[in-house]
Amino acid sequence: MRPGPTLLALSLLFAPAASCDWPMFGGDPQRTGWAAKETLVNRSNAGTLELKWKIRLDNAPKELTSLTAPIVVDQVKTIRGIKEYVVVGGSSDSVFAIDADTGKLVWQKSFTLTVKSARNPNGLCPFALNATPAVAPTGRPKTVYVISSDGRLHALSMVDGEYRFPPASFVPPFSKNWSLNVKDGVLYTAVGQRCNGTTSGVYSIDLNSPDHPVRSFQSGLPGIWGRAGVAISTAGVVFAETGDGPYQPDKGQFADTILALAPDLTLVSYYTPANREWLTRKDLDMGSISPVVLRYGGKDYIVGSGKEGRLFVLDPELPGGADHRTPLYRSELITNEDAAYAAQGFWGSFATWQDPQGDSWLFAPAWGPQHPAARPFSVTNGDANHGSIMAFRVESKDGKPMLSPAWRSRDLNVPEPPIIANGVVFALSSGEDVHQADAAGYGMNTKERLRNSTHAVLYAFDSETGKELFSSGDTITSFTHFGGLAISNGRIFVSTYDGSVYAFGLKNEER
Repeated sequence: MRPGPTLLALSLLFAPAASCDWPMFGGDPQRTGWAAKETLVNRSNAGTLELKWKIRLDNAPKELTSLTAPIVVDQVKTIRGIKEYVVVGGSSDSVFAIDADTGKLVWQKSFTLTVKSARNPNGLCPFALNATPAVAPTGRPKTVYVISSDGRLHALSMVDGEYRFPPASFVPPFSKNWSLNVKDGVLYTAVGQRCNGTTSGVYSIDLNSPDHPVRSFQSGLPGIWGRAGVAISTAGVVFAETGDGPYQPDKGQFADTILALAPDLTLVSYYTPANREWLTRKDLDMGSISPVVLRYGGKDYIVGSGKEGRLFVLDPELPGGADHRTPLYRSELITNEDAAYAAQGFWGSFATWQDPQGDSWLFAPAWGPQHPAARPFSVTNGDANHGSIMAFRVESKDGKPMLSPAWRSRDLNVPEPPIIANGVVFALSSGEDVHQADAAGYGMNTKERLRNSTHAVLYAFDSETGKELFSSGDTITSFTHFGGLAISNGRIFVSTYDGSVYAFGLKNEER
């Protein structure tokens, strides 16, 4: 029996509204960077984007670390109505919630540290809040999770920032943590770069259990420092990329390796490139980027890379084959002809999507120019000597997936991780000076890099051709360091080094 008109109208009236959350870095546990529910921005109207608001937050940078990448929490039920909040963490151990409609600060929580570091901070280890917060995609009430620099996990109400449960010990104090990921009630983060003497690895904390047990996998000296932290397959396998260091798998040392971990963080398998020794010797570590879970032909695949400038496609069930050294696909060198360790290669994280025709795509942030021996892209959009977004279509060869060059964007000054929505690829030219040494070979300190940095620019590109649809020009006045983008309900959010958050939306939009 079908409901009558009145009953049907009431059921629609009280049905929960569709949520367009961007609850974590990359938008989902797979780190795809794909806003699959976004319907407002598209190829035809992306050119009308404009600045909607900007807010300057009370945050003091620590070395090069300032605000985290933003996340967005939709459908927050408050006494003032249903709200949408933008959340960022601050290096000075604070978290901020901003009204996405008005750009006004709703609440701020500052954390009191329980311990002090006996070591001095530096550009690599700023002893700051560093990990992008996360919100569980499902469940009520909505809670934002943040790691303060002393290693404690804070669970805060999205409504007012009050504690859901007391702060819980999670990771070692003043370790450097990367973007939080949450799946099936378990929260994950990666720890890298041996800050405060901490062994690198992956940590998890069970949010379902009242005592919040913590588990960890120690990767030894090799750090796990990809921007997005870990990626989690639809089957729940946790993937992480490590950086330089010793390689002794029998002793738990996994340099320049893609690790596959069970949900309880026991080692399942791993992939180590055949030229791993070369990578480590030349500081071309794979830890510069996080892996992504790519969907193709109804199956998960893992894509990874690193400073060297190659791309790998792995089977998530057996990433490196029987010998741990054989991927499904290994590209030629696509970027980094100079084998430079600082300003070239693939950095940050990827984006993937499946277009309306069912084709799977990968979008990769390349620092520096394309390698002259790389396969040509079908479409280029001018010279790209400083960096670009590179787009690849996933195809099949001998029954295995491979990445076919499709287009390369215009020149970008150190591109941040891209995101995609409704056929539009959004990317940020960071404007940061990422060189770690000057022309004489002397290391550059934070002050020198700050002096040489410019400002970020937000771009929108056509997902099929890389054609520029929008540029923010000089609107953004500061640069970004290891940042990222968020999108929700037709608006794109950017956070910058000077403590500002920007919202770009469609012109003449109706709210």
